Amino acid sequence: MLRLVNVVGARPNFMKIAPLMEEILLRRDRVEAFLLHTGQHYDESMNDSFFRDLGIPDPDLNLEIGSASHAEQTGRIMIALEPVLRDYKPDWVVVVGDVNSTMAATLVAAKMGIRVAHVEAGLRSFDRSMPEEINRLVTDALADLLLTPSPDANENLLREGVPAGRIKLVGNIMIDTLFRSMERAKDSRILETMHVEPGGFCVMTLHRPSNVDSPGVLAGILNAVESIQRELPVVFPVHPRTRLRLTEFGLMQRMAEMPKLALIEPLGYLDFLRLYSNARLVLTDSGGVQEETTALGIPCLTLRENTERPITVTHGTNRIVGNSPAVIEREALDALRARVEWGGPPDLWDGKAAGRIVDAIQQASQGA
Repeated sequence: MLRLVNVVGARPNFMKIAPLMEEILLRRDRVEAFLLHTGQHYDESMNDSFFRDLGIPDPDLNLEIGSASHAEQTGRIMIALEPVLRDYKPDWVVVVGDVNSTMAATLVAAKMGIRVAHVEAGLRSFDRSMPEEINRLVTDALADLLLTPSPDANENLLREGVPAGRIKLVGNIMIDTLFRSMERAKDSRILETMHVEPGGFCVMTLHRPSNVDSPGVLAGILNAVESIQRELPVVFPVHPRTRLRLTEFGLMQRMAEMPKLALIEPLGYLDFLRLYSNARLVLTDSGGVQEETTALGIPCLTLRENTERPITVTHGTNRIVGNSPAVIEREALDALRARVEWGGPPDLWDGKAAGRIVDAIQQASQGA
């Protein structure tokens, strides 16, 4: 029996682990998985509801680490995780994405001589000011099996000197979750609640420090939003971090004065999927949303200077626009008025990545 410890810590991880847990359950005569939640994300509306919406079983263990600085959070996870791995004795630790939990679990497993499989390996923004980029580099340097979502990720790893035998192109597991959830999301009433029609509104998400931690930058983004909402209603599920900054910088009143901007609480996965999959345009600084809009052919403007998912630009419907108000406004109006050419999702974004991932881990185990 192959023993895995699957580690999650924050909302982006949940979407990646759901289809993987489902696939492992289909092979329960050969593979068993211990689901460990570090508790890096602790807000109930952005945590427990995602487990319910995605059909993820309750974690076998929640370390309840909570919020802290990057160093403190990483250290706490490492200290708490080590005795768990010592007791469980897994064959593999499976980590997903690029959050602090991903890197911390990889460090612990590598020092204990436990093999690590990294789902979503090889993505690079080439911007080391992003904490996620550091997490990606460290994780991929130590992982034994690098499971990539797209050919550009393979190229990044090979350029960094990773042996080709450790790299396996498996496709995008986020799209597994997207496709398996579309039908269930139709039961959501979020469009009716927000009084919007399919194709008749924009959705915005915003949470990265580069966008929300500077009063000037955040106010500038709102300048662009003010213009966009004159053209089309904008629905804005507000991340807790962003709401705190909006309040701190005295920007809430200004937003309240925009007649077609709706600020709402964070949504569960199915409600959010129902919302953005019916949008005319999405504005975001999230990595996952860039991928999902590409898979669905929805125009997306990424409010960042770079992306670790360039395939969404070269093969998808995503544009990188930064956080300049003038550029955001111009690109948004262009996107609203033009028809986006879209040839379908990239290769292996087919909803079957989880099966290829478990196959790869089983094959690597047999070859050890």
